[in-house]
Formats: sequence, C-alpha cells, structure tokens
Amino acid sequence: MELKKDDNAVSIDMLLIVHSEKRRAAQGAHPDRQADPGAPPQRRGGLQVVGNGIRRWQKLEGSDLHGNLVEKQHPQQTQVITSYDSQGTQLTVEVHPRDAMPQLLKKFSLAKCLQGDKNGNTRPRQPGGKDAHAYPWDRSSLKSMPLDLRQFEKLDTYASQVTVKSGLDELVSDLLQEAHSDLERVRAIWIWICHHIEYDIEAAQEKDRQAFKPTTILQTQKTNCDGYAGLFEKMCRIAGVQCMTVPGYSKGFGYQPGQSFSGEFDHAWNAVYLEGRWHLVDSTWGSGLVDSTTSKFTFLYNEFYFLTHPALFIEDHFPDNKNWQLLKPPQSLRQFENNMYHKSEFYNKGMLSAHPETSTIKTVNGKATVTIESCAPTLFMFMLNGKQEHGLLSLRKNGMKLDVYPPTVGTHKLQIFAKGNSEIYSSVLEYTLKCHYTDMDVPLPAELHQPVGPSWFSEQMGIVKPSHPEPVIYTSDGRCSVSFGVEEGISVLASLHGDDGPVTEETQRRYIFQLHREKRTELKVQLPHAGKFALKIFEVYVMVLENANHNFYSYILKYKVNAQ
Repeated sequence: MELKKDDNAVSIDMLLIVHSEKRRAAQGAHPDRQADPGAPPQRRGGLQVVGNGIRRWQKLEGSDLHGNLVEKQHPQQTQVITSYDSQGTQLTVEVHPRDAMPQLLKKFSLAKCLQGDKNGNTRPRQPGGKDAHAYPWDRSSLKSMPLDLRQFEKLDTYASQVTVKSGLDELVSDLLQEAHSDLERVRAIWIWICHHIEYDIEAAQEKDRQAFKPTTILQTQKTNCDGYAGLFEKMCRIAGVQCMTVPGYSKGFGYQPGQSFSGEFDHAWNAVYLEGRWHLVDSTWGSGLVDSTTSKFTFLYNEFYFLTHPALFIEDHFPDNKNWQLLKPPQSLRQFENNMYHKSEFYNKGMLSAHPETSTIKTVNGKATVTIESCAPTLFMFMLNGKQEHGLLSLRKNGMKLDVYPPTVGTHKLQIFAKGNSEIYSSVLEYTLKCHYTDMDVPLPAELHQPVGPSWFSEQMGIVKPSHPEPVIYTSDGRCSVSFGVEEGISVLASLHGDDGPVTEETQRRYIFQLHREKRTELKVQLPHAGKFALKIFEVYVMVLENANHNFYSYILKYKVNAQ
C-alpha cells in the first residue's frame, strides 16, 4: 500500500487478492464477537424492558462491516467489495478467480471515497477531545447541544404522519420536505422511526438473532435493537448526515444493580455528526416499552434518548470503544457496573441527584436513608419488597427524604417512584438494601400512609405554618398539641390510628379535641395507651350528587406520634 499526499487529499493505490479464509478471519475479529461457549448465559438487554437484538455481524453474508448490502456476483467473476471500518477508513477489496490475472485497481481519492452521502459530506474523524463532555454531569442540560424542543413541534407532527410509499430513498425524501438543516433531518428520521417501528420481541429472544435489512424493516415495521440502529444509520446517510452504529452493553431488561457484564454485546445505538461534533441517540429506547408480564410492546415515545448528554447516556450505555462515550475522562467497565443507575424517568421528571450514589445500601442500626434533589416540587412514593410499608417519606421543597426500616435481616428491594407533571407515578430509582440488624423499637403503624409530615403539598392544600414541621411527634405522657393555619373556606377533621385499628368515633371525642381560633386550628391529642400512632388530618368538602349533599374527605397531612 502506497500513500501519496497532495494539497487536496491522500490517495491510496492498492492491489489485494483475498481468499475466503482471510476474509473469515477478518470478520471474526470484529468487536461484536461471538460469546464464549463456556461463558454464563447472557441476560436480556437491548430494549429498556426486554432486550437482545445485537446481531452477530461475523455471520452476515452479503453485507459489509456496517450491514450495507453488497451486490452478490457469480463466483467466477471478479468481485469488488467496498467497506468502511469503525474509524472511517475505506477498504476496497478485489476478489479474482484463481485462474485470472488481477487488474490494478484505479487510484482512489480518500477525501472523495469517504463521502458516503448524497451531499458529498466526508466521513468525520474518530471522536476526540473536541467531542468530549465533562464527567460527571454538570446539570446544565439533558442534551449534548442547546435545544429548544418547541422548535420541533411542527416538524415532529409532520414526520410522525409520513407513510412508506415505496423504498427507503423515497421515505427519506418525504421526511426531509420540512427539514432545512442537518439537525432537523436527524430529528425527522428519529421521530419517524420512534413512531413507526415496533420492537420485535420474538426476534430479540431468539438464540441466533437475525439481522434485519432496511427493506424488511419497512415492510414489517418490526425489528430488534440492531435493526433500529442500522435503519437509523442508513436513513441518515441517505439524508446526507454522517452516522455510525455503536455496539455495547446496556442496563436494560433483566439488569440487576451491581451486576457485571461480559461476553457478547447486547445492544446497539447510534452516533450522529452535527455542527462539528458527535452526538448520541438510541431510537430503540426512544420508541417505547415492553410489558414484562404480557411481553407486548407499547409505543411510548421517550425524548430522553435523543441527543442525550453523554454523562447521562453512560449510565445505561457502555460502548465497545471508549471513545464513543464522548466523555472526559472516559469511564471503565468496572465503573459502569458499580455506578448508580438513574432511569430515564429520573431525569424526565426533573430529578437532579440522589444519595447514596451507589446501588447497594447497608443499613446502619436498622435504618437506611435516601434523599433526592429535584428541580421543582414533586410527589414521591416508595415500595419495599413490593409494599408501601416500613418507611417514612417526607417531601421537601425540591426533593424528598426517605428513612427505611427493613423488618427482617437480609437483602431487600427498594423502589422509588416520582409523579412529576404527569398523573402517573414512574419508577426512577432502585436500590438493594442489605440489612444485618433490625430495630424492634421503630415499628410504623400500618395506617401511616406516605408522605408523612408537613410539606409544600399540605401548604398547597391550605395547611400553613404548622407547629410541628417534622413528620414525627414525641410525647412522654401521651399528650400533644398540634396547631396550624387554615385558609378561609377549608374545613378539616382528624383521626387517630394505632396498630390495633382506628379509634372509634365514639371514643375519638375523648382522644382528639379540635379547637378553632380565628384562622388557626388546634388539635389536642390524648393517646389511649403507649405505642405508635398515625394522626391523620384531612380536608372535608361537600359535593351535590343526585340533589343531595355528600361529604368527601381528602388526606392532606399525616404525623407519626410516638408515646413512651
């Protein structure tokens, strides 16, 4: 191979005769390697709820290293095969029958041969310092470039409604009718794929996962994660935008906090070159979710995985080549395995950080504490081993604090959910608790529903300036007084609940005395016996149904009362 440099490009003169044995060896060296037969069974990854989907590239026939179709020719004819490696270098191979004299391939201009696009864009260099973002996340943005999503409203609506008429070229042409920049071209392609291509669950679960051709994907509108990435890359290149497919490990379905990764890669995503810099996208996880109980796919668009900030993308995507992390400094596989995994909804719902920053927590004196910081007031809930028990969750102006008291020694699963601006609570964090000691003096009343204590929520509901700002009230003689301001027009009542059930209405008059003074309400409480109680304060409002008044109750404030 001879390199010649001129003012415009570097040219390559080459003459190669390739035997099938050499070609097979080269393919076997690709990063998407076969799993070791002796390795443990692979977990399922790829989609956020189910996985797999990364093809075994070395098994492809009639494709180049990036899955681009190569014209099949008669074995007795000379074959010319052109391919790109992961660094963007073009390799052209001429294969001759054994009894033929090879002809010298014509000289190629590297700058021209690397274009690969209709618009003549040359393939950019491997990612380097210019592309790297600082780690850890600086909280500046969820995106890797400044974006105002409102600018895409018209384009998103248009792209989501485009239908397939014939082939891929025409589809891309139709999508680009409303796109006027590389960013908008990428956006239109991303939106179309996320709204039209369904995750093929059966194909993803096959032992020998198949490779999906773009034409097949358009016909069936189904594919696995490798098909999503391949289709996205192909459509971007047709649109004149540089794009690469990136294989690697992912924290998808079946992921367990703290687990290790080895063997075959389980996922694939893309890097796109926009405004002189590489950016990351995952159209598989942007398209929807699979219900693990029904194994059915549901389209549920996820904006988080479009041009995701690399310091956030690394939480659930580890590429085969560390350069594709686009991070400075890059993370090791061990760091990827040990780092806390914040689900995409953690950031979608405005969370900023959580403590502890490790996925496994050891209790101290039978207690574990978790705190979350958020951009705005948010409602939270938790589940310990699938039940909303054994914890005190208090809301803060921008976040929450949770104290958990596992009832037994051993390993426990803690899930934390956030509501955000939607009406649905979504899982945002998951911890593994290791408990070696239980404190029998801190049982919590079963009726002590979360959250507990005054907060922005109770203030929003009309309860202001409480006498007890903390969620737990202590009394040594069984008596306590709780007061708070009440906004005009709001009527409140209180109830007392212990481990032996609620205090009856008849006896409640003896244990809770309610007094109104101007705009404040005072509750004088006399507990029936020592123990732990839940004091619930709720709003009473009247609704007219079928020409009759009906009282309805809404709990707005709860305290835990400890009587020695």
